[in-house]
Amino acid sequence: MTSRDMDLRACPMGTWEAADALPHPRLRPGVLAYRGFRLALDHPRIRLEAPISAATLVLAFEEHPITLTRSDRPERPLRRMSVLSGLRTCATLAEHGGRLYGMEVSLAPWMAFALFDADQHDLAAESVDPLLLPGGRIAALTDALAEAPCWRRRFRMLDVALADWAATGPRPAPQIVRAWTLLSRSGGTLPIPRLADEVGWGVRQLEHRFQQQIGQRPKAAARVLRMQRARRQLSRGQPPGEVAAACGFYDQAHLCREFKAMTGLTSTEFIEGRVPLRRGGPPVDRLPGESTSLVLAG
Repeated sequence: MTSRDMDLRACPMGTWEAADALPHPRLRPGVLAYRGFRLALDHPRIRLEAPISAATLVLAFEEHPITLTRSDRPERPLRRMSVLSGLRTCATLAEHGGRLYGMEVSLAPWMAFALFDADQHDLAAESVDPLLLPGGRIAALTDALAEAPCWRRRFRMLDVALADWAATGPRPAPQIVRAWTLLSRSGGTLPIPRLADEVGWGVRQLEHRFQQQIGQRPKAAARVLRMQRARRQLSRGQPPGEVAAACGFYDQAHLCREFKAMTGLTSTEFIEGRVPLRRGGPPVDRLPGESTSLVLAG
């Protein structure tokens, strides 16, 4: 198995590099994207991570911790090097000392359930150190990736490992995969009773299984999908009123309230804060084609 073409970007001064690649077609649509990264900044960096429609696996090659602070529990910051996070409805502040080296894998939540045999509701509630998960295979893979000579080889290694884990892990319910696909395609606007009808389940059964294998109840997941779509459209310069109507909000005021609740910023603050991203520097957004993140300092 091989990854598709790789997009490699680097600073001429050697302070950062980033390599992006799509997973092998056999792994899609469950595995969304790969990124390799190396930062060697001389100052700390703080990022705002908005809620996204994916679970995230970050594998650290060096011992440089990241402090993660969720907006819904600022009194409980976590320090992690490698991180596995589930689908959540709140923003997270990620702070580090300026040096990072590792890889990130973005996953459909149901694929995270299949790969790691982990209740996605638990991962949505709190990020974990994936190297401590039973079996030790993530720790072994991380060591092997760190020793590989180049990003292209690392992407191929991820393809092989994830394909093997997916083949031997628990199978997500076909109804859940279909429900997630339908809800995602609608941008979070498909009514939940209709979604349940589409997959042949009652609403309560859908809610229970969705929470286990996706991480949130369908209504909460729909909020994340609507907001992700709204951020994308706002970042392209579309008027807020039009975005609100297109993305399933009652009106512009509803969009503004949700934006503030889910990111901690107004839409104007978020979009204006992203302007420096277009002037160079390492890529920030965690999903291809989406507006997921903001550098607050560094």
